[in-house]
Amino acid sequence: MGSVLADVLVVIALVGALALVHRPLGDHMAAVYSSDKHLRVERWIYRSVGADPDAEMRWPVYLRGVLAFSAVSVLFLYVLQRVQDKLPLSLGFEPISPDQAFDTAASFVSNTNWQSYSGETAMGHVTQTMGLAVQNFVSAAVGMAVAVALVRGFARSRTGELGNFWADLVRGTTRVLIPISVVAAVILIACGAVQNFGDIHHITTLTGQKQAISPGAVASQEAIKDLGTNGGGYFNANSAHPFENPDGFTNWLEVFLLLVIPFSLPRTFGKMVGDVRQGLAIVAAMGAIWFAGVIAVTWLEYAHPGTASQLAGGAMEGKEQRFGPGNSSLFAVSTTMTSTGSVDSFHDSFSGLSGGVLLLGMMLGEIAPGGTGSGLYGMLIMAVIAVFIAGLMVGRTPEYLGKKIGSREMKLAACYILVTPALVLVGTGLAMALGKGRSSMTNVGAHGFSEVLYAYTSASNNNGSAFAGFAANTEYHNTMLGLCMLLGRFLPMVFVLALAGSLAAQRPVPATAGTLRTEKPLFTGLLVGSILIITGLTFFPALALGPLAEGLA
Repeated sequence: MGSVLADVLVVIALVGALALVHRPLGDHMAAVYSSDKHLRVERWIYRSVGADPDAEMRWPVYLRGVLAFSAVSVLFLYVLQRVQDKLPLSLGFEPISPDQAFDTAASFVSNTNWQSYSGETAMGHVTQTMGLAVQNFVSAAVGMAVAVALVRGFARSRTGELGNFWADLVRGTTRVLIPISVVAAVILIACGAVQNFGDIHHITTLTGQKQAISPGAVASQEAIKDLGTNGGGYFNANSAHPFENPDGFTNWLEVFLLLVIPFSLPRTFGKMVGDVRQGLAIVAAMGAIWFAGVIAVTWLEYAHPGTASQLAGGAMEGKEQRFGPGNSSLFAVSTTMTSTGSVDSFHDSFSGLSGGVLLLGMMLGEIAPGGTGSGLYGMLIMAVIAVFIAGLMVGRTPEYLGKKIGSREMKLAACYILVTPALVLVGTGLAMALGKGRSSMTNVGAHGFSEVLYAYTSASNNNGSAFAGFAANTEYHNTMLGLCMLLGRFLPMVFVLALAGSLAAQRPVPATAGTLRTEKPLFTGLLVGSILIITGLTFFPALALGPLAEGLA
């Protein structure tokens, strides 16, 4: 009973902290992306890349900036891994193989951070900091930039201009991500997280075995991996490793970092469109789904059947004793419902139904609250669809924030929501049909299928977490998962920016007595219902073959 009460208090403290920073952080980000001033360091960056930060961009130009920057990033990170043995502070590690280097480059540039390697036995200091950590910042900033471009589409009228990608990218990095990451890294160091560039330490364990322990700039990478909803880990055990996550407080802090920007961006949206109530409706929908997921997984893990689980007070397999079922469930739901692969427990060891909830959290499109930036634009796409459904119910042309939702807007929204299911289901189907999935499964039956389904869901939704029983480091999976990450990240951005351009070009439509009030609780309920129905219809057959079959067996 005491453990359950402690878990409840942790959730209350988390919700309170998120509520406390929601307004100031949301207002700060609105000011950052609305400012016409440039910091000195920002002007230096613009000159170095030859960008004019004051030039407005239409959506095709904005998109070209996103794709060009990301393509160069993939190439740079790929080359860095292939030549890491020739770099200083390489710790004696060999170059990463071509297929794994492609998978890792695609992973970090797409904000997925899926890892088919063990960081402490594969990556040198330069690769970790100059390559992976840098991408943790800029990939998150790209997602925020695209979200802000869509918000401008709703806020502006009779223009196709969405702002400047380079200015949005740089400002998001220098004024939001870096300052918060510095503070978080200092706190993590003070709590015991590792931060150095030392050599590998060889020690003798209590059982007389030899063990190599890798140091590194762990705290700084940990801060941005969580804040930017990147995921991954300096060590193979990820946030279950005490060097990354020393104690219960740092575990709470990391969950807070996962959620703080995604839950604050709706306030930014409300400020930029001139009605903060719209942002409250969006964050309420996000929070309702996230909270329901936390309750469901926590209850399922505490009620896990089996003598050992009941004697232990809950399912402890695959979980750190420091965190227990409650904190592990909170972390698991938060990381799968954001675009984050950071984990403090092995999701493969969760019960069948718990694993199904975690899978569903990713299948929702990671919009509760979703990734840094990607969660907001995903939720706004779903809001457009919900408004369209409401319009069909009453026989009225749908409107959202004074913009008509016509056939063009609905086609773009429909294309957006079809991309991820197509990648997940086709990728999983090919892996199973070709035998590549079955050969990588360490379990048979429904749970083995869930491992494959989880992998392709995680990659296509830019999540990065995994069922540990899935052997992903093969040439086939490194290639296919890498392609799913890139297509799952950047193809939806095409439709988001095209929709933003279409909305920005419209004339505002005045509200009438028949206009749907999208700031009211009724709309929030409609939005949540639309999300669950659309996702359920799309993924229920696959879930029935995996986690549901396992959980009901």
